[in-house]
Amino acid sequence: MDDVDTEEPHESAASEESSGGRGREVEVPMRLYKTVTVFATMLAMTGVILGFIVLDTATNNASAALSEVNLLLALLGLGLIVAGAAIYAFSTRFRTAGMGKSKDDTDEESDNG
Repeated sequence: MDDVDTEEPHESAASEESSGGRGREVEVPMRLYKTVTVFATMLAMTGVILGFIVLDTATNNASAALSEVNLLLALLGLGLIVAGAAIYAFSTRFRTAGMGKSKDDTDEESDNG
């Protein structure tokens, strides 16, 4: 019946939601960070480049009529592009202990005059 007790869980939940970006980042050792960054970037680039090559082949250099487009290859090409983008997006969640603050973290005030 005490209003203060019922308000505290609501306030803590609201503060967790406002700092939601923090829970998405994974802190790893520097060696693992470098390995993930290098291989994820290579996989992402390979996926996107191969995706465009396959999509280009499916559409005969973008000159095929709609009835002549190989739908299976076109979907495979689009899938490779999306997979490359997803790999890159997930690899950006890794951080090391020495990296700077997240943009969403507003614990400190700005020194921008």
